[in-house]
Amino acid sequence: MDTDFCIMVTEPTPFGLHDLKVATEVVKQLNIPLGVVVNFAGIGDEGVYEFCEEKGIPILMEIPFSKRIAELYSNGIPFTEEMTEWREEFRELYDRIKEMTQ
Repeated sequence: MDTDFCIMVTEPTPFGLHDLKVATEVVKQLNIPLGVVVNFAGIGDEGVYEFCEEKGIPILMEIPFSKRIAELYSNGIPFTEEMTEWREEFRELYDRIKEMTQ
């Protein structure tokens, strides 16, 4: 397998947690380092956070539930085009992953 790192995106809900558990098992069996981005942060429950802490999986970023992000997404517009403050957040995410894989 020629993969340096896996970014898993989940939402903090029971469904998101279930899928995250299944996916992390596969990635761990492949011995690929991973981290989690929590989408819709601020809704749901703490299960995803507790699972990640228990398993030593870093939370790399949180993207809050936002009507504006949803509107942009529904119109096919990446939210970083209109909400430029997020560009730096994604640059920092990239830098953090780079550090973790060196």
